[in-house]
Amino acid sequence: MSLADTQYLQIIENILEHGTFGKNRTGVATYKLPHQLMQFDLQEEFPILTTKFVAFKTAVKELLWIWQMQSNDVRKLQDMNVRVWDEWMREDGTIGKAYGYQIAKYKQLDNLINTIKHDPDSRRMIVTLWNIEDLPDMALQPCAYETLWDVADSHLNCMLVQRSGDMGLGIPFNTAQYAALVCMIAQVTGLKPGKFTHVINNAHIYENHVDALREQLSRRNQALAAPKIIVNPEIHDFYDFKPEDVVLDGYEHLGKLSMEVAV
Repeated sequence: MSLADTQYLQIIENILEHGTFGKNRTGVATYKLPHQLMQFDLQEEFPILTTKFVAFKTAVKELLWIWQMQSNDVRKLQDMNVRVWDEWMREDGTIGKAYGYQIAKYKQLDNLINTIKHDPDSRRMIVTLWNIEDLPDMALQPCAYETLWDVADSHLNCMLVQRSGDMGLGIPFNTAQYAALVCMIAQVTGLKPGKFTHVINNAHIYENHVDALREQLSRRNQALAAPKIIVNPEIHDFYDFKPEDVVLDGYEHLGKLSMEVAV
């Protein structure tokens, strides 16, 4: 059974049993718990759910849009047949000064890779999308907003901090996505993927997702083994990655579960 299923479904169960019910900016009420955490050793297995389908190819494309293209232009995603940002697209085609814009503004990816290579003992390897000055000009302020990086024993470790986590839709996507990012950056810096920790400050379930997540919980005993991630070994520059260079081998799942995104 995938460790992603084990840890994720335990959080889902805890929220449904012990979560606080309340309102939020979207108008769709949620059950929530603070300070939820999942941790994985990427040498052991890749964290993606098997009790439901997670759109890994889409996740990789969005990841490259943010971290490689360092873009805020939703039309570039649409060109890759990815529509996850359509609801937040402004008239100019962008999401304002959000996500990839902040990586480009301060050359954060280049600085991170340079530090990993040349000062791996640094305790200041942080990439943040939470720029207080630019928050008012963002169509959506970043949810998965910060990564903290560490090198130990030739392994690259990463902590993803998420201020707000839609457990039904966003979290499975983000967990697999950022685990892939660790594997990609590890490869181009000559390291092995290590620990990946996902911290969620406000872990919530929208009330219109409850039935689907209860169905997913009922699949717990049918959960499958985790797949393996394969990163094209020929890629040594992060800017050379293409979506087809990062794939899963043996990803089996128990089918899709439909849930509507709360805007």
